[in-house]
Amino acid sequence: MTILAIDTSNYALGVALLEDNQVLGEYITNLKKNHSVRIMPAIQTLMKDCEKVPADLTKIVVAKGPGSYTGVRIGVTIAKTLAWTLNIPLVGISSLEILASGTGRYFDGYISPLFDARRGQVYTGLFQFRDGELVTVEQDQLVMLTDWAEKLKNFSKRILFVGNDLLIHRTKAEEILGQQAVFAALTEHNPRPSELGQLGMYKQGEDVHTFVPNYIRLAEAEAKWLEAKGKI
Repeated sequence: MTILAIDTSNYALGVALLEDNQVLGEYITNLKKNHSVRIMPAIQTLMKDCEKVPADLTKIVVAKGPGSYTGVRIGVTIAKTLAWTLNIPLVGISSLEILASGTGRYFDGYISPLFDARRGQVYTGLFQFRDGELVTVEQDQLVMLTDWAEKLKNFSKRILFVGNDLLIHRTKAEEILGQQAVFAALTEHNPRPSELGQLGMYKQGEDVHTFVPNYIRLAEAEAKWLEAKGKI
């Protein structure tokens, strides 16, 4: 089994190649640059370096959101195109789940990955490792950080926060949760595409034609258009 994992759902761009139980290669950047221009060259370079051709691939795994509307759409579009062209399975994984999986495996508590959603809001969820398996405790959601932190006070264990946007919200989380809040190290904030590939390795493929991203909320322009039409 040879898996190509693709994540363009946020500023971090990542691609990885996994074969059976080995990570053949991985490419990550965290730059505010156009993913639509950079993602295919990144895939091509990784494939060439790992001496693989498209026909070698047996599954595509993609980060399906939440995150940047444009970023999520780019990654999903490329993943769907590759899966359809090569006639191989496509699997979508929560962008938040990728962060949780790469950070909290040995943490005795809950993991709350987050992406900034502006105006005090975050995309987040709650996860926990149980017997070596990552379990979703609270589904991906869009919520005010203050409301989320107040909710987390009701959990008995510590909360590990992770994500490149953590600096925006760290002070408020500390004010509300105190010592219950734990913060991941600098090197842990980029989602690892190899973790993405691992998460999707044994999941059943989804229908390429009906597969859709998980934006959680509409893009601002689309929401305004629907509002003007009286549809929301």
